[in-house]
Order: sequence, then C-alpha cells, then structure tokens
Amino acid sequence: MQARSKTLSAKRGLLESLGLIALFAALTALGARVTIPLPFTPVPITLQVLFVLLSGFLLGSRLGMLSQMGYVTAGLMGMPIFAAGRGGPLVLLGPTGGYLMGFPVAAFVVGFISERRSKAAKWVTFGAALVGVATIYLLGATWLGLWLNTAKHLPPSACLLQAWQKGVLPFIAVDTAKALIAATVVEGDLKRRFNR
Repeated sequence: MQARSKTLSAKRGLLESLGLIALFAALTALGARVTIPLPFTPVPITLQVLFVLLSGFLLGSRLGMLSQMGYVTAGLMGMPIFAAGRGGPLVLLGPTGGYLMGFPVAAFVVGFISERRSKAAKWVTFGAALVGVATIYLLGATWLGLWLNTAKHLPPSACLLQAWQKGVLPFIAVDTAKALIAATVVEGDLKRRFNR
C-alpha cells in the first residue's frame, strides 16, 4: 500500500513538472509574439527574456532549462513560435540563433544562483536576473558576430564591434527593466504561492 502511494506521488510529481515545463515554454512563445523590430539591427525587442528569467527562478535550474529547451525544440521542429512568427532550423542559423540557444543556459544559470542564495540576500535575485541577461548577450552577440562575418564578410574586429552595437547596447535598458520585473515577481507573493 505504501509503495503504491509512493508510485502515485511520483507520477503526480512528474506530471506536475511536465506541466510546468510546458507552461513556461508556452509563455516564452507568447513573449515572442510581442516583437518590436528595430531598423538598425536584425535583433528585435521581445518579451521572451522575461519568461526565460522567470522559468529559472520559479522552476529552478533543471526544470527552467528544460522549459526553454522545449521552447527552442518546438521552434526548430517548425512551429511558428520564434519572434515574428517564424520557426524551423534556419532561424537558428540566422542572426538571432545565439540568443535562442542562450535561453536554456540562462534559465539554468538563474535557477542555479537562485537555489543557492540566502533568504536574506534579496539583492541576489536581481543580480541573478542580470547574470541571466548577460548569459543571453554573451551567446547571442557571439553568434551574431559570427553571422556578420559570414553574411557580411566583415573582418573579425568589425564583427565584434557591430555585434556589441547591434546585439547588446540597444537592449541593455529594456532587459534591465525585465530583470527588475522578474526579480520583483519572484520576491513577491507569487513565488510563495507558486512553491506550495
């Protein structure tokens, strides 16, 4: 009887985890629907980063990463869930591919830092969110630089400068605001209710 109860509990826990993974993959897809293209860069402003950060905070490192891997995988399979309603493997080969590949890594990093912070150190939550944003920038801008080198035949130094100017600099203020929103949500009542 006790073994059966443990089995049911494990199945319930697995189903709950799968549901949360699917929920945050779907929220990231919804965040991609809010797309603001900028005329001077191939990288648009979206709400995806907010949900990437929240997935790491609220699901933890492992499940947060899995939710973003699910999102990227669904887009790779052709579902039109990337920014501007695009999907398919060619999106990852384009200028924004590095940012998409950075989503699972950033969710893991945010969750990892959050899981190890002291309850009294609330400033660490915002810091974790900023580290998550920096992780996305690092992978995204690196890939953008490689793409610029291949597509535009620019020298490596010019590629790095343009990757910074087109893939990081225009987004710092808006992504810092997203990090602040994510940290505020996590430190508020929602996290206490979510973790019950």
